Amino acid sequence: MKRFAKTIFILMLLAGITVSAFSSGGAATAQSSRDSNSIKELVYPLLQTRELLTFNVLYSQRAEDSENLTNLTDGLLQTDPWGSLLPALAEKWSSNDGGKTWTFNIRKGVKWVDMNGKPKGDVTANDWGTALEWILNFHKNDSANTSMPNELIAGAKAYYDYTKTLSPAEGKALKATKGSKFFEMVGISIPDDYTLVYTCVAQKPYFPTVCLYQCLYPMAQGMIDELGGPDAVRAMNNTNMWYNGCYTMTSYVQNNEKIFTKNPLYWDTASSRFDTVTVKMVDSIDVAYQLYVSGEVDYVQLSESNLSTINNNANHQFHNYLIPDPMSKYSYQFHFNYDKRNKDGTPDTNWNTAIANTAFRRAWYYGIDLTNYWRRTNAITPMACENNFYTMVGLVNTSDGTDFTELVRQELGMPKMNGVTPARLDKAKFATYKAQAMRELTALGVKFPVVVDHYIAGANQTALDTATILKQIFTDCFGDDFIVLNICTYVSNLRNEVINPRLQSIAINGWGADYGDPQNYLGQETYLDDNAYYSATYSNINSITAETPANKDLIAIYKQYTTLVKAADAISTDLDARYKAYAKAEAFMLDNAIVVPCNYQVMMALGKIDNTSRMKAMYGIQDMKYKNWRTNVNGYTTAEAEQLRQVHDQGRK
Repeated sequence: MKRFAKTIFILMLLAGITVSAFSSGGAATAQSSRDSNSIKELVYPLLQTRELLTFNVLYSQRAEDSENLTNLTDGLLQTDPWGSLLPALAEKWSSNDGGKTWTFNIRKGVKWVDMNGKPKGDVTANDWGTALEWILNFHKNDSANTSMPNELIAGAKAYYDYTKTLSPAEGKALKATKGSKFFEMVGISIPDDYTLVYTCVAQKPYFPTVCLYQCLYPMAQGMIDELGGPDAVRAMNNTNMWYNGCYTMTSYVQNNEKIFTKNPLYWDTASSRFDTVTVKMVDSIDVAYQLYVSGEVDYVQLSESNLSTINNNANHQFHNYLIPDPMSKYSYQFHFNYDKRNKDGTPDTNWNTAIANTAFRRAWYYGIDLTNYWRRTNAITPMACENNFYTMVGLVNTSDGTDFTELVRQELGMPKMNGVTPARLDKAKFATYKAQAMRELTALGVKFPVVVDHYIAGANQTALDTATILKQIFTDCFGDDFIVLNICTYVSNLRNEVINPRLQSIAINGWGADYGDPQNYLGQETYLDDNAYYSATYSNINSITAETPANKDLIAIYKQYTTLVKAADAISTDLDARYKAYAKAEAFMLDNAIVVPCNYQVMMALGKIDNTSRMKAMYGIQDMKYKNWRTNVNGYTTAEAEQLRQVHDQGRK
């Protein structure tokens, strides 16, 4: 099965064909032949900034949580190293009506276990009913992870709104029991203990991809009852939670160390797992590097300085061991704040007027060369970090295997990336738009240069070094007569200190898809939509209620973009047509520079892990599942990693 197989079998589903259970060992077959060189007890470093905050997978909305919790709880489906969907706790799944109703057949014999691997109960379809009720219950889950069920599942939004009308005690007393208000209102049914049926609001051909995100993960009512109710579940930890995943967490020392121990009753006996995975929390990747040098960890991403030191010295012990880290699933952008405030709460009129001007934004899009910024992530191949799109590359393909972002590139008429110079750079267009912006904005009273307030953590020297490089890029690309970057600092919490009071001009932030469809990206920027994350929290376009000569064109652009996104979302029976319509919407977004793409995160690393053996999960929460990883205690050389990549790119045999 090639990497575009996911789209093919979704098209099969639209024809009413059942997707039968692929062997869960599709990836495991290549991984399970452990030899004396395989690692049995993995030690993996993570930054202390990536500490988890909750053990409830249904509540988590942070990558820092899910990269741990994905190893403790399994969902309906999983992916292989090529990104194709495979069975997990659902043995098969199907739709006989073009994607409006989805049936999942739950695997029998799967156990919930405690921290020590002792059985606590059977995993049944009822656990998904319990979980969905929990998520849609305002008093149980604080609105976390409600957006996708509300958008996709019939009656979900109505039930969520209903729970908000109840008192906390009334809401917390609700359960997903037969004949309950939940089953009366929501499009979910459980004909028997091992059959689960979701009814969508309309045809949703991508619904199976949502199964990789925690909003469709299970929770056992038996665990809730054992812990003592919803409040106790909020406070649960590794010692009292129930597990059905690859591992249990047998030790947890906050900001220090976690130990994952192989679940002895795990359902996927054909899979390859480590006996233990020890996660060491470190305060910097430089510390992680020293631990790798001393043999205390098995993998490390490399900072700019360490990478340069190794790469520039042919005699360095690791010179021939540099390998590419997996591309993260996040597409990073410059997100503009269209309703910026000064520190006293008054509008920053100069910035707000400037950024509402289309020519001003287009000057950013065509004029900024981020190559030196990308070198901070990857000093050897900085162009690997080049990003010219909003949607992440690799999210979905058309039926002929064309990546969605290629459709966007074609719509824009952008040259193909050449690995030498950024594809969207155009000096002539930049000069034209700069002159146009300065002329139009001067007439509106804007003072030049326009100051861009960019916030970083005050105690973070790495962030300061990166911001300083970005400041020089602004000078070199825009000219200090046009735009200057002002480096500002916050103390401890970006959201509370900067984003909520709307002090930033820009925020460089990344989005990783929750499911496999462009809607999950492009829907984050729609106008007057409460579920649009960036429109509501970063761009603040929704807060602009008064139309003025300065912002009327911006509002019109947002309205037209939203119309294009909604039109694309209405196409459900032809995925190729759906993707083409979404590509038009994204091209419109980028042509008008509502946001400006910034980078992908493609680092270099040293390691004893074959990165091509990891699950490729460009959406959902499974990209850090420690399952079926091929390893070598001696580490992989650059040449070996390249050979493995070439074999991987040929597709699964």
